[in-house]
Amino acid sequence: MTVNLEEEMRQALFGNSRSTPEPVNEAPAVNSVQAPVKSAPRKPSSPRLRVTLKVSKVFEGEEEIFTYDASTLSRIMAEQEARGAAKKKRYKYFDLVSIVSV
Repeated sequence: MTVNLEEEMRQALFGNSRSTPEPVNEAPAVNSVQAPVKSAPRKPSSPRLRVTLKVSKVFEGEEEIFTYDASTLSRIMAEQEARGAAKKKRYKYFDLVSIVSV
């Protein structure tokens, strides 16, 4: 009676009438390396300020328009960052044209 009951329980749990489970030969897992998928460039999630400056390397020389996108909401910080970026490009004289939210 116990053998029959044990067999019924196995059949109910595992769905087959095998009394001993057979070892399953699994293929070894192969670590596959995939190249990262490049997605489209993301839009910045934070608001930005676009600073426009007239810049010159020589006093009263030829002026150029220089634009800089700052990722801050402070107009003063955006202007300072733009001036710093212009200084890195070796401009000496600055004239603020506009600061616009983008």
